[in-house]
Amino acid sequence: MMRAEIIAIGSELTNGEKLDTNSQWLSTELASVGISTYFHTTIADHLNELVDQLRLSTQRSDLVLITGGLGPTLDDLTRQAMAELTGAELVLDENSLQIIESMFQKRYREMPASNRIQAMFPQGSESIQNLHGTAPGIWMEVPRADSKAACCIAAMPGVPSEMKPMFYQSILPRLSKGTNVIRFARINCFGVGESKTEELLGDITSRGRDPEVGITAHEATITLRIKAIGESVEDCDQKISETYALVHERIGDYIYGYEDEELEHVVGALLNERHQTLATCECGTGGLLSYRLTDVAGSTGWYAGGIISTLQGVSAQQEKSAGDTCALNAAAAISLAKSTREKHASDFALSIVLDVNQSWQDRENIPQAFVALAGEGIELVEEIGLTVNQAIAKSRVTKAALNLLRRHLISSE
Repeated sequence: MMRAEIIAIGSELTNGEKLDTNSQWLSTELASVGISTYFHTTIADHLNELVDQLRLSTQRSDLVLITGGLGPTLDDLTRQAMAELTGAELVLDENSLQIIESMFQKRYREMPASNRIQAMFPQGSESIQNLHGTAPGIWMEVPRADSKAACCIAAMPGVPSEMKPMFYQSILPRLSKGTNVIRFARINCFGVGESKTEELLGDITSRGRDPEVGITAHEATITLRIKAIGESVEDCDQKISETYALVHERIGDYIYGYEDEELEHVVGALLNERHQTLATCECGTGGLLSYRLTDVAGSTGWYAGGIISTLQGVSAQQEKSAGDTCALNAAAAISLAKSTREKHASDFALSIVLDVNQSWQDRENIPQAFVALAGEGIELVEEIGLTVNQAIAKSRVTKAALNLLRRHLISSE
């Protein structure tokens, strides 16, 4: 199978000014034709380091895709690095120069002398026309020792609107398609940690397994990423389906969705199926729960509305004495959920009680939160342990509230 790697060039990437989205996109496109990407490298605009990286990449990979460094300025060094790699001279391609000049003429602008460098290519390489900008791409094959086939290098502009059509029109047709098909799938879970998930899954996540199953965590959501390689799409789908079944056997209670599904999408779909409604009351989250719910298409059909308040504000609504605050406990969370359901005449109500006034820096006194669910004959509450990261804590507690409702809806089917 062809081994590919991707190099993103630009100091603006390594110093954090811009995010490299090109490499992710290219990896996905390569996988769709059965070519696996083994390495991603981001490198600054330094010629010696670029040459060293190209030497390494061309020896270990069959295909190297480069984005960036093809502009007319002094820090655009991709063509120089490719020339030094093979010991070739940069030579002017008259046809490319005419195309670049004509683009400036069409814009009624004089071409700066610096743009001439964009029409120069390492001897023995081939120019790739750029229909959407002034920087042509470069295609070059680099001989390798040990009877290996030549490594193919394709250098493309870093601007996505130029890089993507160039890849589709001029790079992809040159690639010998992989002998296998690659397909990806995702399973989303909540309520279990990353290490515990791995423990429960056991050999499903072992190295070398086909299909591969990796675990990632983001704001308390655990995602299982499945990569299947097979001779056909049907072969891959069969492997993914079998893995789904194994995962369900071991952590079924924690699974809430697939691919891009979030908890709010699943909860919304369940409520919509039952023609039931939900209201919310949030203390300390800044309205994050209601934001998640209203961001779901069609939420007006099942989301009755909500209250966003501080603990002090809720205390006042409950006609408590001046200066008194709503207690941070399970009883307060249940009381809020019940009163919110009554106020909005909804089937269910979720409440969150989080005291953001407590210290988030003191690791021994991290604020705790409570989420509660109220419905006809239903009073459920959970205490949520938090971390010192306030943003993640808010996200986690809103997900916990949604998951509490999801589990109840599923159990009542």
